[in-house]
Amino acid sequence: MKVMFGALSPRQRMLLAGFLASSILYFYAAVGLQAQNAPTPSAAPTATGLALTARTVRSERAAMMYRRLWGIEDITLRSAASGSVIRFSYRVVDASKAQILNDKKQNPYLRVEKNGERLEVPNTEKVGQLRQTATSENGREYWMAFGNRNHMVQPGDRVEVVIGPFHASGLVVEPPQSSAVSREP
Repeated sequence: MKVMFGALSPRQRMLLAGFLASSILYFYAAVGLQAQNAPTPSAAPTATGLALTARTVRSERAAMMYRRLWGIEDITLRSAASGSVIRFSYRVVDASKAQILNDKKQNPYLRVEKNGERLEVPNTEKVGQLRQTATSENGREYWMAFGNRNHMVQPGDRVEVVIGPFHASGLVVEPPQSSAVSREP
């Protein structure tokens, strides 16, 4: 080994040592990310700074695509109201790109992959459509609810959300959030 490194200048040795140290750190960081990206019931930050919901959006690449193309992140599809509603929520990171998702003229629907059925946003007499249509603002979370009559969609089902030109496919419906809150003494 000494023969191999003896021909190197002190500067070259320092660069080589830095390269080896950074390679080792990169390896351990990559191994840690694989463990961190394992499916968990809660959201976990990833190496790129995107907060993925581990179950709804299955890949970091898809989450990055939604962020870059549509200006949204933290996409969640969750069964709610005893399974009679599927709640779609997201956080806006680029208001100009995300404005189509809140456009009142668009009629959003959720398509179930297993049978092709469409679930629509209910329009109630007193409240109107069960969705937010306010102007998009960066950092704000928005939602809409799809009626799930006859409990056609169950937690774990794959679905596609369509809002005009926006298509989010391969999303997985999460179970309802637990209402039990743990309190520390």
